[in-house]
Amino acid sequence: MCGSFVLLLLLGVPVAFSIGLASVATVLAADLPMAIVFQKMVGGMQIFSFLAIPFFIFAGELMLHGGIAERIVNFANRLVGHVRGGLGMSNVLGCTLFGGVAGSPLADVSAMGSVMIPLMKREGYDADYAVNVTTHAALVGALMPTSHNLIIYVLATAGIAAVSVFNLILAALIPALLLTIANLVAAYTVAVKRGYPTHGAFPGWGPVLAAFLAALPGLLVIVIILGGILSGVFTATESAATAVCWALLVTGLVYKSLSWKGFLAACAKACKTTGVVLLLIGISAAFGYFLALYEVPQKTGDWLTQLSGNRPWLIFLWVNVLLFLLGTFLDMAATILICTPIFLPICMKAGMDPTQFGVVMLVNCALGLNTPPVGSVQFVGCAIGGVSVGQVMRSIAPFYGALLATLLAVTYIPALSLALPAWVGG
Repeated sequence: MCGSFVLLLLLGVPVAFSIGLASVATVLAADLPMAIVFQKMVGGMQIFSFLAIPFFIFAGELMLHGGIAERIVNFANRLVGHVRGGLGMSNVLGCTLFGGVAGSPLADVSAMGSVMIPLMKREGYDADYAVNVTTHAALVGALMPTSHNLIIYVLATAGIAAVSVFNLILAALIPALLLTIANLVAAYTVAVKRGYPTHGAFPGWGPVLAAFLAALPGLLVIVIILGGILSGVFTATESAATAVCWALLVTGLVYKSLSWKGFLAACAKACKTTGVVLLLIGISAAFGYFLALYEVPQKTGDWLTQLSGNRPWLIFLWVNVLLFLLGTFLDMAATILICTPIFLPICMKAGMDPTQFGVVMLVNCALGLNTPPVGSVQFVGCAIGGVSVGQVMRSIAPFYGALLATLLAVTYIPALSLALPAWVGG
């Protein structure tokens, strides 16, 4: 099963088909009924909670095509644009804010990168710096309340642990803030080292407030999701549908920036992405069945326990290393669906809370999105910046360091993930 999966990936077969064909190969080798694969695929997709995924994806696409990015960029520039390397700082803040409403690192780098990277290059910033700032700041979107990957992780834990969607949303907020601060520090440090200029004086709090109010209707989607779930007005799935309605209201009636062409483009992209994700979820359900059937999590756990001498901190380190290696050639959803059934029981046995592990998984997957050979976020950023991946990788160390520092903090300081859910839950 694992051998055929790796071989198919090396041959360039798409991840979803590699997982499906590996499941079929396992059935043939074990002389099991082929119907098992199809039953598990269909059963894996027939879950009501999955409705949140297409809704969150559609809301993000509406935000992307509805002109919200420009208002967020304007607010970020007014707030921190006067600092040395201010455009880099604005980029980090803008990507974080837009990631909060789009919930997708790829959408974030596409929207913000197309605005900020050319602007930074025109202002004298090096292309590799502009790309690194944008791609790393965009990763915060994976941890924000509108991220459909949060839903995917919760569903991947079914039968292993009971993880609340709302608790996971709360657990990811402080790590998202921590990652943003780390990105700001990295962007400022590199800007000072390279001698990038400041861009005028601070405009005053009046213009900053005006820019914030202009961006506020788009940013309110985060408040609506958290407030609605916390108050009991709607569930996590209903909050995703509410996010779509709010996105349509803001982009269509408030900003009036969503054209009919943009609406159709958002619908088409959301349908395509939803189809890919649900296909991956269904096929991964079959793959996960065989992982459990052949006790892969237990055997992997025994191997890691022997390797680490039953020391929890070392087990967590090895899990992070393995997740990072897998994340370099698997997409985020695939990594979550394949690795959660394997590594979550191991980490729970070593004392890690399943909600905390979810945040560790998301940060690790985000790291993989910016690492070759797959690195979809990095490839998009490089394409926009007109720079090679090799050139970007040569100057990536400070930004990588910020991401790794956040990952280690989230791994070894449980309170960063668990304090907020515990406080809200009383």
